[in-house]
Amino acid sequence: MTKFSALKVFALVAGLFLGGAQVASASEGGDTQQAGVDLTDRGSLQRGAKYYMNYCAGCHSLKHLRYNRLAEDLGLSEKDVQEQLNLTGGQFGDHILSSMTPEMAQAAFNKMPPDLSLIARVRGEDWIYTYLKSFYLDETRPVGWNNTLFPGASMPNPLWSLQGVQQPVYGKADSNGERPVERLELAQEGTLKPREFDQVARDVTAFLVYAGEPAVLKRPALGVWVLLFLAIFTLLAWLLKNEYWKDVH
Repeated sequence: MTKFSALKVFALVAGLFLGGAQVASASEGGDTQQAGVDLTDRGSLQRGAKYYMNYCAGCHSLKHLRYNRLAEDLGLSEKDVQEQLNLTGGQFGDHILSSMTPEMAQAAFNKMPPDLSLIARVRGEDWIYTYLKSFYLDETRPVGWNNTLFPGASMPNPLWSLQGVQQPVYGKADSNGERPVERLELAQEGTLKPREFDQVARDVTAFLVYAGEPAVLKRPALGVWVLLFLAIFTLLAWLLKNEYWKDVH
C-alpha cells in the first residue's frame, strides 16, 4: 500500500468514527430549517423519546430499536421505560412497535404507517425538523391537513395540540392556476409558545437521529481508540518495513 493510499484509508476511518454523527440533510418539496440537534444533550434525547412515544408511536414503530437499548443509551431505568415509554405493554427486551393493528391502519389510512427507525438516515435531521413545523389545515386533503415541505402528506399533524393550528397564506396563481403557499400563520394557539414548540420539534428530531443509529452516542469515544491503534500499528509497520529492507540497498 502506498503512503497516499494509507493516508486515504486513515482519513476515511477518522471520518467514519468521528465525523458521522450528523446526518446530511435531504430536502424535498421546499427549503429546510436547520435543526441544530445536539446528540450529547441527554435531556433532549429523553424528552424526544417521551414526545415520540406519546404522539407518534401510536402509528409509527421503531422496529430496529429495543426498549432495553433505549434505557441503556439514554440513562433511563427499566421502571422509567416500562411505565412512561412502553405504551404497548411489551417486554423490556422487545422491539418498539406501534400500538396500531393492521386492521386499524387499513380503516384509518388504507395502509400501515411506515416504520421510522431509519427516517433520519433517509431524510436528514433538517428535513424532519422542518416537516414537524410545516403542517397546516387544508380542507382539500382527506384528513384535513397538508404540509408545505411534503405536499400531499397523508397524515394529520400529530403535534397540533402543542403547536396550535396553522393556516396557509397563498401567493398569486401561477400559469396552471395554482396558488402556492407563501407562508404559514398561527390561527389557533397550542399549549406551547412557538419557541417552546421549536424545542419539542428539535427534541423529537434528535431522538429519531439517535434511533437511526444508536451507536452514534458511543462511536466518537470508540473512534479515538481506533485511531490510536491505527497510529501505533502504522508506526510498527513502518519500523518492520525498515528492518526487512535495510540490507536490500
